[in-house]
Amino acid sequence: MQTELDKVVTALSEFYARETFLFEHDLGERTLTHRLAVHLEKQFAGWDVDCDYDRLGARTLRLPHGTIVSTDDHLGKSIYPDIVVHQRDIPNNLLAVEVRKAGNHQPPEHDQQKLRALTDPHLWFAYWIGVYLVLGKSSVVSEVYVAGALDQSLSRWFSQRLKDAGLVAG
Repeated sequence: MQTELDKVVTALSEFYARETFLFEHDLGERTLTHRLAVHLEKQFAGWDVDCDYDRLGARTLRLPHGTIVSTDDHLGKSIYPDIVVHQRDIPNNLLAVEVRKAGNHQPPEHDQQKLRALTDPHLWFAYWIGVYLVLGKSSVVSEVYVAGALDQSLSRWFSQRLKDAGLVAG
């Protein structure tokens, strides 16, 4: 998992080095998400990188009844991860990323719950790793989810890697 997370650190480093315009002009979360996906795609050769991807093969990603649901569609059941790294045809789900802009004052619980669900090994579409990112003008706050839960140890490791790359304040 550390190898994959190191690729995320590299993508974030490139993103912050090349996408300063986005922060200088206070562009929206979807724009940040798309541009980060472009940089992730360079790191994950042989994988597909998509934004707002709601499929597993021909099936729509939906949370099981009784779990927190997304309100991204009129049915309120479909899941739209911000960024996924996967293989569409197999399907093989490696990484799900939820991105928030630092100025977003909505509670983070929805995105965190989505990552718990997306990495839950009991669900048919489980991703191996989930990453929650809060993108500030010059720094990143992060959490890592594995097997349906926040992984404190891996989150600390990832945060240190971001700090080593100059992406965490302090």
